[in-house]
Amino acid sequence: MALSSMKSIPNTSWSSVKSATGSSAFTTVPSAGACFRAACGTWKRRSRSTKMPRLAQSAELVPHSRIRELAEIAMSMDGVLRLYFGESNLPTPEYIKQAAIKALADGYTFYTENAGLPSLRRAIAEHYLRLHSVNVDPAREIVITASGVQALNLAIRCLLDPGDEALVLSPVWPNGCSSVAMANAVTRQIPHPLCGGRYVVDFDALEAALNPRTRLLLYTSPSNPLGWVATEREQEQLLEFARRHGLWLLADEVYDRLYYAGSRLGCPVPSILRKASREDAVAVVQSFSKSYCMTGWRVGWLVARRDLAAKATQLNEFIVSHAPSFAQKAAETALAQGEPDLLAMLERLKHNRDLCLAALNTMRGVTVPEPDGAFYLFPRIAGAADSFGFCKRLLEQRRVGLAPGVAFGPGGEGSVRICYAAEQNILEPALERLAQFLQSET
Repeated sequence: MALSSMKSIPNTSWSSVKSATGSSAFTTVPSAGACFRAACGTWKRRSRSTKMPRLAQSAELVPHSRIRELAEIAMSMDGVLRLYFGESNLPTPEYIKQAAIKALADGYTFYTENAGLPSLRRAIAEHYLRLHSVNVDPAREIVITASGVQALNLAIRCLLDPGDEALVLSPVWPNGCSSVAMANAVTRQIPHPLCGGRYVVDFDALEAALNPRTRLLLYTSPSNPLGWVATEREQEQLLEFARRHGLWLLADEVYDRLYYAGSRLGCPVPSILRKASREDAVAVVQSFSKSYCMTGWRVGWLVARRDLAAKATQLNEFIVSHAPSFAQKAAETALAQGEPDLLAMLERLKHNRDLCLAALNTMRGVTVPEPDGAFYLFPRIAGAADSFGFCKRLLEQRRVGLAPGVAFGPGGEGSVRICYAAEQNILEPALERLAQFLQSET
């Protein structure tokens, strides 16, 4: 019997498929479970009206990614200049890859501690001492995770109960808000207002958003997508706000090495840990992905007060157990040897940022503040009130892929995100096509 002549099989436990001649093409055999139920006298055909189990509401409430939605369209097209994803197109340095190969040969293929390899935690503690003059206890205040986003999700799982609320500075990378939704908690997004060409923190809006269920304040510095970096004074105010209202302060510092406004290129963004005491309800999320070109390796970490670090370590056992052991050894090598490549990448990123700023500032209807960190520009575009529709038209008509601002929350609508961590031979034609598209839209 040809496959094309086969009729769909009814969704019941007992079924047969008839051939074209009317005879049974397949022997009708009940499932083992059906035989058991029949033998025990408990067989009962499911009624068509029986209510099917539903998915958890916490899962249903997590929105789909508008960036991924656009990217899926782009992936079916040829000749697209892709600037929508947040990663460099530089490969992982060879010495990091070789460290992973050596780790595999040396037997790093087994379970590690839930908090991660002690040697990697010590290396991270030394990293904080060297770059930030901060003493972190590697045994009790650092947890290695399977990526920065897992560190973020793990911290939120530890800090929020169903119905609790989190204040989130926005526009913001959507994964934090989605982690809050997965915890059956509520996000209150507080937009960054633009003041004198710089984004700032609206502390009046933060105060107004407080209620008895508020438990957490989440911010990202440097910001994805804005490139905003919290000043020393803003860090002090954020910490004081959290202390005054009994909140946890969760800082996403994944882009801390990608900073252009320091005393010299390569200086990190000052960590909130410089301002906090060990008793403060403060946690920091970090990752190897952006600074060391290791997005696919999935290694990050959480630095936190000891009670949170202990609970996060315990929960890690039931989520991922730990980050891959050989990838942890590669991450040690990144910290030990990665500085020259990091500095070279920073030079390239700063050049790309300046190139994009110069081009965007010539385009009519485009407003773009200069970012101090990360590798994104977030221009507001007069004709992009529906940012997803704008990006979809740009993709279809000019083969340029940008991230719609609405993907980063309501405060991002009317803007688009450009990742400038691409090669110049991609950035320049993409900017030319964007300029042509804007002219055609007016």
